[in-house]
Amino acid sequence: MQKISDDLTLTLSEYIYRKNIIMEDIEQLKYPIGKFQAPLQFNAEAITSAINYLSTYPQLVKDTVKDLTAEQLATPYRPGGWTVKQLLHHIPDSHANAYIRFKLALTEDTPTIKPYLEAKWAELNDSKVTDINVSLNLLDAVHQRWMNVMKGMSNDDFGRKFFHPEQQKEMTLWSALALYHWHGMHHHAHIANLIKRNNW
Repeated sequence: MQKISDDLTLTLSEYIYRKNIIMEDIEQLKYPIGKFQAPLQFNAEAITSAINYLSTYPQLVKDTVKDLTAEQLATPYRPGGWTVKQLLHHIPDSHANAYIRFKLALTEDTPTIKPYLEAKWAELNDSKVTDINVSLNLLDAVHQRWMNVMKGMSNDDFGRKFFHPEQQKEMTLWSALALYHWHGMHHHAHIANLIKRNNW
């Protein structure tokens, strides 16, 4: 037997097994719907489905968090993760960037977009002290404008691109839409799963 800690005496194989289970659990908490998979080819049906989901997304988020207390909003969705409140401020930050990226790509030839350090944004004072309803209303406003842009786009428009300097690659607007469709579901699952786990 090999002593691993003061309160547990495990064989090395048991320790590795338990550590792997914990790592799998953390990975599941991080990516409850899986990691983003970029689409391989244009799919008009997937675009329609993504737009329909994102059109209703602000209300879905509002309905999900409407009964949460201040203490619950201050709870991280996973160990070492953002609080629910930080998530609710991050989502409109991210989707506002998406909206601007779409408009840039539609009005310029493969513009270079500006990445941002989302983890540092989440630590700024506005993410700590702003009432969540301000960000929920911002999310609603951004989505109304963004959806109106997309509903006026042709299939060819979805083939327009921007250049992501951090990733050093071009991204089409239909693949960007797929990314933000995933992003919305990803963070909603973080919150909804936390609520379910804690029986809130």
